[in-house]
Amino acid sequence: MSVPITLACERYDRTEALRDGRVTVAGVDLTYLPQQVEKTFFRMARFGEFDAAEMSLSSYVLGLTRENPPFVAIPVFPSRFFRHSGIYVRAGSEVTEPMQLAGGTVGIAEWQLTANVWIRGILADEYDLPVDAVSYRTGGLLEPGRPEKLKVELPASIKVSPIGADQTLSQMLADGEIDAIYSPRAPQGFGGEGAPIRRLFADSRAAEQEYFARTGIFPTMHVVVLRRDVYEKNRWLARSLFEAFSEAKALAEENFEETAALRVMLPWFLDEAAATRELMGDDFWAYGLEPNRHVLDTFLGYALDQGIAAHPISADQLFAPETLETTLV
Repeated sequence: MSVPITLACERYDRTEALRDGRVTVAGVDLTYLPQQVEKTFFRMARFGEFDAAEMSLSSYVLGLTRENPPFVAIPVFPSRFFRHSGIYVRAGSEVTEPMQLAGGTVGIAEWQLTANVWIRGILADEYDLPVDAVSYRTGGLLEPGRPEKLKVELPASIKVSPIGADQTLSQMLADGEIDAIYSPRAPQGFGGEGAPIRRLFADSRAAEQEYFARTGIFPTMHVVVLRRDVYEKNRWLARSLFEAFSEAKALAEENFEETAALRVMLPWFLDEAAATRELMGDDFWAYGLEPNRHVLDTFLGYALDQGIAAHPISADQLFAPETLETTLV
């Protein structure tokens, strides 16, 4: 008899074959719930509503390094994203380089968002802007009232305070009450000619490509987790899910070879895919621990420095051991 598993995950090309049933999970009767990532993270982190779910890497690390870790992850990364593009300032701001933010105030939706951990770490490592060189205000980007999902014990040198109950970060930036926003989503007022908000890195793509060429880091944003009680009852689920996610990704990658008709509504998709592979290699969206060890080690260093991880942790400790080895014939 198959084990019923409910998986909450956004719709991605790399997971679509799981959602539509072209790929099945061995031994599992899968219900795939496609929903916005913020909803999934909130419901899983606060209430553990799903058997398995996409989850913010930082939220997972936060829970894993505290008492009674609630989740077990598999080395599947449904979301990856370069984050130089996630730093916003006013169009008329004199700030053109990260170091100029020192002494200023930055808005963030939540301290423990993975995107923000990466941004703060990259700015410290690559642009000489220490994490504690700015003060932070937390709250909703587009809607007021957003709380931190998980409590974080911050180093004493880091100053974070919430915005008002009726305020949004977007409006505060537009009004000059804060100097910048770090965010995985664009603030209101960004985009289009004459927009009041711009990116700090005018050519963020070039900055991100240079960063990858030099470091080999394509930042991991999300992992897939099982509730620990679900995992402990049937530990084979970790391997079954890992193999199914890998198969679904392989099907999505077949689109990169299709030349007779475009499956994506981008006229130069094939050229873009070829350019990406030239820079990043064929398996640029790799699953598994070893191809991502250097990326994860970098993130875990940032997580410790920024109060996300309660103690040092290695990449080897992140994932279900059943997913780290395979049978050789």
